[in-house]
Amino acid sequence: MMSYKIFVFFCLILTNFTSSAQGYKLLQDISYVEKSEKDMYKQERCKLDLYFPEDKSSFATVVWFHGGGLEEGEKYVPLELKEKGIAVIAVNYRLSPKVKGPDYIDDAAAAVAWAFNNITKYGGDPTKIYVSGHSAGGYLALMVGLDVSYLKKYHIDANQIKGIAPISGQTNTHYTIKKERKQSMEIPIIDQYAPIHFARKDAPPTLLITGDARLELPARYEENAHLAKVLENLKHSKTELFQLQGFDHGAVYAPGCLLLLRWMEKLDRN
Repeated sequence: MMSYKIFVFFCLILTNFTSSAQGYKLLQDISYVEKSEKDMYKQERCKLDLYFPEDKSSFATVVWFHGGGLEEGEKYVPLELKEKGIAVIAVNYRLSPKVKGPDYIDDAAAAVAWAFNNITKYGGDPTKIYVSGHSAGGYLALMVGLDVSYLKKYHIDANQIKGIAPISGQTNTHYTIKKERKQSMEIPIIDQYAPIHFARKDAPPTLLITGDARLELPARYEENAHLAKVLENLKHSKTELFQLQGFDHGAVYAPGCLLLLRWMEKLDRN
């Protein structure tokens, strides 16, 4: 495993990542829960948008979870991932305090399972599904990719994921889950809601991206560096850690998406 510090000018170079000229289609508000679902809030929130190239086949797909601390936010397709020859599945999930953990993690798993079960209908390759997101979305990506029990419920092996790429996600137990349980916000907790608790040698390739440690949320870079070191100690051979200097928690998502594209391109060649 290698760890990098990346300066702002290098991130700007990545904006030259090759764009695709294909036409693209956006399908909105597709439900990813059973038609028999009676929970009105689940029916309302458990929807996704599918953005995909119309005249290309066997394309890769990024399942993208929005941020917002598990308490707010709406699905969106990141601008940096548009017209790049890939599909993006932008996911809404239930939010705290209307639900509590692990309900939103289960929603994330259901959305990833939807991708595996349906992307071939639109021309995508189910062996090229990546799971990503920013902030709370990065946390969800890690939980679904590292704790195999969530996807197992939907008869999907988490190791089928091509890669996990959280951008500024927590690797310890999420703040909102601690808030729900009236636990300290200052003291880190590693339990069944901490991605790092499920680190394993055979996990999918993992790309960890944060902003500048001086500008990020408290200990956000350090949490990711800890997960990277744990994976390294477990002999996980495909972990990369990037700290993007000059970017704070909010601003890091855009260059993070560009790094994601570069990483996907590298993995797809292997």
